[in-house]
Amino acid sequence: MLTRRSRAREIALQVLFQDDLNPAASPAQAEMYLRSRLRDTDLADFAQSLVAGVRRNRAELDELLAKTAENWRLERMATTDRNIMRMSAYEILHTDTPGRVAINEAVELAKRFGSANSAQFVNGILDKFLSLKDRGKKDGEKAGE
Repeated sequence: MLTRRSRAREIALQVLFQDDLNPAASPAQAEMYLRSRLRDTDLADFAQSLVAGVRRNRAELDELLAKTAENWRLERMATTDRNIMRMSAYEILHTDTPGRVAINEAVELAKRFGSANSAQFVNGILDKFLSLKDRGKKDGEKAGE
């Protein structure tokens, strides 16, 4: 059974997938879709914050994910996998969601919506992404001592 936030992430992923395939789509339509699928205001707000955050930070997220996925260009990744990783990377970098929780949620989305190899692929890249982020944070702390 899905948790309430897992359901919100699922709907946010659907909007991000649509954004990727149809960049000219109306943000207002996406908002209406979110609200109609998630009748709970708090969940709809959470999903909307994920979508808005990924949209706002997409260039940064894509750059960081491309560096992390050394032998993979983002354009070559499956659209579903790419958007799951964008959303998870956004949560890791810009929200108070613990990194491991964001990764676990991403893996579950990959199992549900991706290919047979998606969960392993997403997990591997996001695991490395989180460890690089944590290493960067430790390096920054040492420099600031």
